[in-house]
Amino acid sequence: MSALAPTLEAFFTERLMAQRRASPNTVAAYRDAFCVLLAFIERETGKAPAKLQIEDLDAPLVSVFLDHLERERGNGPRTRNARLAAIHSLFRFAALRHPEHAGVIERVLAIPPKRYERRDVPFLSDAEVDALLGAPDCGTFLGRRDSALLLTAVQTGLRVSELAGLCCRDVVLDAGAHVRCLGKGRKERATPLTSRTVDALRAWLAERGGAPEDPLFPTSTGRVLSRYGVAAIVDRHAEAAETLCASLASKTVTPHVLRHTCVIYGEMNPIRDVRVA
Repeated sequence: MSALAPTLEAFFTERLMAQRRASPNTVAAYRDAFCVLLAFIERETGKAPAKLQIEDLDAPLVSVFLDHLERERGNGPRTRNARLAAIHSLFRFAALRHPEHAGVIERVLAIPPKRYERRDVPFLSDAEVDALLGAPDCGTFLGRRDSALLLTAVQTGLRVSELAGLCCRDVVLDAGAHVRCLGKGRKERATPLTSRTVDALRAWLAERGGAPEDPLFPTSTGRVLSRYGVAAIVDRHAEAAETLCASLASKTVTPHVLRHTCVIYGEMNPIRDVRVA
């Protein structure tokens, strides 16, 4: 049996879940990192993931993978470093279980993160926010879903994983209206909702229906949206909104930009500057 497969499985079940009690979002981020890595290795070497040995993941191959992320997938240094951090975490775990591969492990752990210049995160102006929120076609089910999702994102500033993970039961629309989520560091928090967002979510929930544990913003087949699905929704409507607000053409609008927009504007944002229901 491959030494990599059981080690990778134990890394998730023992290290991340049992020992570190990592949040579902953290586990999902590590899972995505290794899915991309294993698919790349199979493409480059022809070896299926189940056949890989620890020594197959040597430093030269990992370095080529990191270059692939930037050159072919268009990932920035932050994403590259996050993928490398996941690999380093796995190899630190493997070092305690497979000392016979100490040399390979040491060389992979020696790969440094990439240094980069930190840039300010852009945010949207009032006109750009209005154009984005007006972009979905509310004559369709998915358009109404997207409209409620975008308004919730801009008003609450939730992280993309938090937004995707919302269930119907997480929304409270009575007095003291708020949305609950399990955020970074497994911390549960409640974010107040403005009357505009309350009205939008009340209408959406009435149409959406479903059980309390069902996703608040489902896919067309009723499943949970992925983080990439949320990002695709934001990107699609941002592109459409360029016809309503030309300045959007010069910006890359992502869920994190919407989160930053909420933080920048605070109570000055017209979306937030209304009475909380």
